[in-house]
Amino acid sequence: MGEFIMEKDLYILGIESSCDETAASIVKNGTEIISNVVASQIESHKRFGGVVPEIASRHHVEQVTIVIEEALQQAGMQPNELDGVCVTEGPGLVGALLIGINAAKAFAFANSLPLIGVHHIAGHIYANELMQPMEFPLLALVISGGHTELVLMKDHGSFELIGETRDDAAGEAYDKVARVLNIPYPGGPHIDRMAHESDGAVDFPRVWLEKDSYDFSFSGLKSAVINYQHNKVQRGEEINPYHVAKGFQDSVVEVVTAKTLHAAKEFGVKQVIAAGGVSANKGLRTSLEETFKKEGIPFYVPPLKLCTDNAAMIAAAGSKMFQAGVRSDLTLNGHPGMELISWNHE
Repeated sequence: MGEFIMEKDLYILGIESSCDETAASIVKNGTEIISNVVASQIESHKRFGGVVPEIASRHHVEQVTIVIEEALQQAGMQPNELDGVCVTEGPGLVGALLIGINAAKAFAFANSLPLIGVHHIAGHIYANELMQPMEFPLLALVISGGHTELVLMKDHGSFELIGETRDDAAGEAYDKVARVLNIPYPGGPHIDRMAHESDGAVDFPRVWLEKDSYDFSFSGLKSAVINYQHNKVQRGEEINPYHVAKGFQDSVVEVVTAKTLHAAKEFGVKQVIAAGGVSANKGLRTSLEETFKKEGIPFYVPPLKLCTDNAAMIAAAGSKMFQAGVRSDLTLNGHPGMELISWNHE
């Protein structure tokens, strides 16, 4: 891939609406956040114990214009000072995606700006570029509500999926276990806190799959927690939710850390990065940081505000795509099951 020489600073507007956050951000040269606005919907979905797609879409309709205007205002910029607009194309909730995509298309058309559709997971990975430069080859651990994947990158825009979840993603398992324990949504942060405060742990199984597999499986672990809870209830025995939370988290953290380390050594990477909402998990961050420090392999994870869904990460990935000459047209549509495909094919 030929190097893109920038004669002037590059300002990209990013828009994100794949799930329950409506966000807009302006990023300079793909690495510097000029503004970053996120309108969260957690309070609206909390009473349902999870994201309700129709409610999410309605909130996006109400918020998307406001967050774009606020991102421009925070940056002190006019639309004609931007170089391009990028937006999450997928994966995500189709209704939610379409709100952001149509807002981005309208904005790009009205202001004669290039449009770029961005993969949501590429965005999570490129949140790291906002903190420090990526060094290749690198291994990205993508861990969120809908994804648990190991992605090998040999260059910008080159994605090779070497491991993925065969059933529940880690974040999904956290939310389901939280529901069993009557912990409010979103369950992940609560389980993380309870595990940290616990003075004991239930011994739950570790699911390794076949030898040398980089794939993950959390469905069996989730079932083990549910069965443990049912058995205790049937016997009339008291459950210590803190011990359950710690036992569950210990299993997830041990398997994820071990598989990530195994892959990092196998592929001889220069850097390991974590991405996605579950990378905000304190127990997981600590385990990964300590493990890779001991192994002498550089490990990075973005600050908490860049782990959860935001538009700065979409603008960071979109900036690299812009520099590589990638463009979308006004037929851009939402792709809820979109696969992570390389945009650098060399």
